[in-house]
Amino acid sequence: MDRGSMMDDANWFAVLEHHASRRPSHPICVVGGAAVSYGEMLRRARATATGLHQRGIGRGDVVALLSYNTSEFLEAIFAANYLGAIAMPINWRLAAAEVRYIVDHAEAAALIIDPALIDLATAAVATIERPLLRICQTPVPSGERNDAAVWTAFDDLRTGEGEQPQRASLAGGDIHRLMYTSGTTGRPKGVMLTHTNLAWKNLAHLVEFGITGDAIGLACGPLYHVGALDLTTTTLIAAGATVIIHRAFDAAAVADEIERSRVTHIWLAPAMVNAILALPDIEQRDLSSLQLLIGGGEKMPIPLIERIQRTFPSAWFADAYGLTETVSGDAFLDQASTLSKRGSVGRPCLHLDVDIWDDDDRPVDTGERGEIVLRGPKVFVGYWRDPDATAKAFRGGWFHTGDIGIRDSDGYLYIVDRLKDMILSGGENIASSEVERVLYEHDAVLEAAVVARTDQRWGEVPVAFVALRPGSATTADELIDHCRASLAKFKVPRAVTFIDALPRNPSGKVLKRELRDRGDVRATGEPHGQPLTT
Repeated sequence: MDRGSMMDDANWFAVLEHHASRRPSHPICVVGGAAVSYGEMLRRARATATGLHQRGIGRGDVVALLSYNTSEFLEAIFAANYLGAIAMPINWRLAAAEVRYIVDHAEAAALIIDPALIDLATAAVATIERPLLRICQTPVPSGERNDAAVWTAFDDLRTGEGEQPQRASLAGGDIHRLMYTSGTTGRPKGVMLTHTNLAWKNLAHLVEFGITGDAIGLACGPLYHVGALDLTTTTLIAAGATVIIHRAFDAAAVADEIERSRVTHIWLAPAMVNAILALPDIEQRDLSSLQLLIGGGEKMPIPLIERIQRTFPSAWFADAYGLTETVSGDAFLDQASTLSKRGSVGRPCLHLDVDIWDDDDRPVDTGERGEIVLRGPKVFVGYWRDPDATAKAFRGGWFHTGDIGIRDSDGYLYIVDRLKDMILSGGENIASSEVERVLYEHDAVLEAAVVARTDQRWGEVPVAFVALRPGSATTADELIDHCRASLAKFKVPRAVTFIDALPRNPSGKVLKRELRDRGDVRATGEPHGQPLTT
């Protein structure tokens, strides 16, 4: 049996149908103060699915989403799944060239965008010659843009005439969603998440946290990220609860919302937590409604944990570990162990096996370091159009995370390092190889290496070490501008240090740990790019 093929009809759309039949007037989401009920979302999603179907979108097609947080974002995912199509959220912080690569590599049949991102989207798809249905969530006045006619208005999908297609009955192994994540080969990889993956993730998290239909969640991080989409939104929808959606993160707005709407559940990246705690009046706020705050991403000192507990006196601060490849949330620290197991990300959630393996793919003893490997029905089925990467990731029948951890005698997991050459900045993953690839495209660069530098606000930021070709000349600012043209802002190096040659071991491997330890990294220019928290 294939991984994820354990359910005969696991379509995510069935969850919407279920709750709409039981509590049709209950809000599924609230955006900008406007509530959308489960019944209304059902009607909208069916109508949108009909419009997509009439324009040629069907089973197995990829529907890309380039959007800030909106109710249409959720509607588009439901509509795509109704048809048996595959939803694909795209990080709107990416540069046009990065967006174009993802749309091309996924062979997307449709692209649905937020009107505020029309310049980015237009630049990204300008050179795509194959058929691509282009949809804008709200009409663009034709008198304001020459390219307005290219984009179909989202409302037009809902008003199409004709018979509504039958809802697709999908096997558990059918793909629900593609999520492109930073790849260690220099290009992002498409994570194939099935309907079964999502269903088992939701079950595990509902059991872990005891979430019911009366919960009120707040999704204030970007929905292109599993943090906001899966640690918050899809779990709450599975319970028939309500999710308040903020278009983008604003610390003061989050505090206001928790206080005003009596929010009970939230996910926050470490940088987002810090921004909220830095509000001058935060100690005077009534934030006692919050029951669960899921964190994760970096080890927090006890004084910071204690401050979180004072600020959110009723909340379980659940430090967590998870990946895009597992639909998020693989381990959570229980409330009773918040201080006694400080630094741990807790124990595995329901129906997930976690082990620690050595370099020869053999389990290590308790307390020994090794690579974290995972197995279970919430683990993805592979990388889109990349069988070699899939085979490598699943060698031995377990998913190799690329993270180094240990387990103590009580079974608590601790993350101690990353095997993959990855930088974690404000909740966003940055593959060093992605940045290095762009640096190597500059004519003056002979060799380049990108490493993480500790940053008080973002946790880590990328910095570059560059050796120039003989006779060539450039400046740090020129190289940073070069990177800006091809990379998302948060991936652009904060500093460039010129060296004669990269340090290497006898086999020729670059000694990045030595570069991280060097003290001559100089910041160049102003900070550019704010992951997740903008």
